[in-house]
Amino acid sequence: MPEPREGPGRGARLGVDVGSVRVGVAVSDPDGLLATPLETVPRTAEGPPLTSDDDVERIADLVAEHGVVRVVVGLPKSLSGDEGPAAQRARTYASVLAVRVAPVPVRLLDERLTTVDAHRVLRQSGVAGRRQRAVVDQAAAVLILQAALDAERTTGLPAGEQVGGRRRKPRTKGTRT
Repeated sequence: MPEPREGPGRGARLGVDVGSVRVGVAVSDPDGLLATPLETVPRTAEGPPLTSDDDVERIADLVAEHGVVRVVVGLPKSLSGDEGPAAQRARTYASVLAVRVAPVPVRLLDERLTTVDAHRVLRQSGVAGRRQRAVVDQAAAVLILQAALDAERTTGLPAGEQVGGRRRKPRTKGTRT
């Protein structure tokens, strides 16, 4: 049986930038054109089990509140494309979030340099250093989500890697069971 196609469709998307202290959240319009900052959610714990954490519950509430059809979580890869401890934490967080918000799909999107870009954009717009800390996570979430929206519009397919999706076994030529 073929899996249902997860096409662009209408509905808000949520962007999530997972940090060790805060989680930045951005939301799109229902047409999936523009990402805007939504909220900075304080992290309540680091590491598993994340299922009882208030931050995951708050994000699940935002998914329901905004009628979100897809969540995009930033995956902080290194410049070489390797995945370090921060990427593993983002994967774990995305997996826990995917279980909590199911059946809304959660996807991971490469977010190299988004926090650096967010600091630069905030500095250029005149936001002072101390105030930057309060909103940089939201700004990074906006950059992650906007990249996903732009890619989705260009390709007609959701951007990033599906989290917790069923993976089909590859077919082996000439093998019958």
